[in-house]
Amino acid sequence: MTQPRIKLKKLLPIKEAAEWLGVSPATLRIWDKKGILKATRQPDNHYRRYNLHTLQQIAASRDLGPKLRRKLVD
Repeated sequence: MTQPRIKLKKLLPIKEAAEWLGVSPATLRIWDKKGILKATRQPDNHYRRYNLHTLQQIAASRDLGPKLRRKLVD
């Protein structure tokens, strides 16, 4: 019997992305407007979604503190 595949959430809603990076959702909205971190928009409701891989790249290029470094290591 094969193990079930676990689908990792690759697109995070703005609140989860903000918590993951240790910034506020307002900061992510500003970054989106400035083109620093562009969000993907859902076609049906236009909610912002953030790519987990992109968040990891941003985190690696910035010093966002020990809380974020712990998440990157886990």
